[in-house]
Amino acid sequence: MKRILTALVLSISLLTLSGVSASAQDYQKGLAADNRGDYATAFKEWRPLAERGNAWAQTGLGSLYQHGKGVPQDYAEAVKWYRKAAEQGNTFAQFSLGAMYDSGEELPQDYVEAVKWFRKAAEQGDSTAQFILGAMYKNGQGVPKDKLTAHMWYNIAAGADVFAQAAADQRDLIARELSSADVTKAQQMATRCMASDYTDC
Repeated sequence: MKRILTALVLSISLLTLSGVSASAQDYQKGLAADNRGDYATAFKEWRPLAERGNAWAQTGLGSLYQHGKGVPQDYAEAVKWYRKAAEQGNTFAQFSLGAMYDSGEELPQDYVEAVKWFRKAAEQGDSTAQFILGAMYKNGQGVPKDKLTAHMWYNIAAGADVFAQAAADQRDLIARELSSADVTKAQQMATRCMASDYTDC
């Protein structure tokens, strides 16, 4: 999972910040330093940007604090920076907050808060968050147990590259517990959700 998230950050950040602005160049310097394990330099490049509101730099600081890379490990600081970025719509920060609340390792476990942040990431097309939401609805973690909605999120995640087969397998397992009318309804829910660009989920 960690490798998937790292790859996601790298690929999205390279696409998002491919311009030549000073801010983008400083972010890229921090990203290059982070990738080579020079976390002190990454912190030095990202901190001023994060303080000026750059969501990717805020996300980078959140990751450094979460994992204690280049700075003392500090979950409260990690949450602070992730939240700033997540509130600006940064998908990686939203997913990271969801994962921290879900695991209960870095923060007190709070499935309701986890669902909140996973949903925000899922609604931006993050297939890993979509897969996890399927599981949370299936198991009733942070939300009432709802096999139709679980089927919907698994169905959506099954159309992506990441976890596609696992999502399809989970969707099909749930389908065995539903009537054919409910399966059709769940499929319609997934279609409507995707057609509305995740605003009607």
